[in-house]
Amino acid sequence: MEEITVLVVDDEARMRKLVCDFLQKKGYHYVEAEDGEEAVERFFERKDIDLIILDVMMPKMDGWAVCKEIRQYSKVPIIMLTARSEERDELLGFKLGVDEYISKPFSPKILMARVDAILRRTGQEDETLSVGEIVIDKKAHLVTIDGETVDLSVKEFELLSYFVENRGVALSREKILNNVWNYDYYGDARTIDTHVKKLRSKMGAKGDYIKTIWGMGYKFEPEA
Repeated sequence: MEEITVLVVDDEARMRKLVCDFLQKKGYHYVEAEDGEEAVERFFERKDIDLIILDVMMPKMDGWAVCKEIRQYSKVPIIMLTARSEERDELLGFKLGVDEYISKPFSPKILMARVDAILRRTGQEDETLSVGEIVIDKKAHLVTIDGETVDLSVKEFELLSYFVENRGVALSREKILNNVWNYDYYGDARTIDTHVKKLRSKMGAKGDYIKTIWGMGYKFEPEA
């Protein structure tokens, strides 16, 4: 079985142990965090997290803030745990991009069933993209061009992935913002130009694959 790593975030040590024990029985690897700030640090330092089980009520940084922060950079599946079951909490969770919502107390077996279902669903996506000597390993968050590793920021990585997935398609700045920055990002569309400029520079000669469509946006066109 391919190694799957789950980030378990809860300020209650007993709850973390319960969840981690069940993950271990299912053959999953896990990483623990006892508050929101530690969760964000763990997620970005490891870059191999496949799913997050996230408690809402925590010190330093609550689950909503953690979800909002991670969703700016990643679409990793998130299961939110909460002691409350109010409808407005669920609506907020889904608006922020939560994949599943489970109220405490819960059955660990039900939680594991949700974990399995989400991983099956997301596991159907292709983890590797390749075009014109550019290879993108989504799971490892790694890009190589002509066999050489290219150091990209999180947003540059997602921008390149989006271009490669939509090669040959004219993409407006607004569409790029909605899909790469996502979740109703309201900002200056010119931020795209800044990221594209940096991305082209890091890609060397392959940066020419990103064509500018004046007055609209960009198109990714690798050489035939």
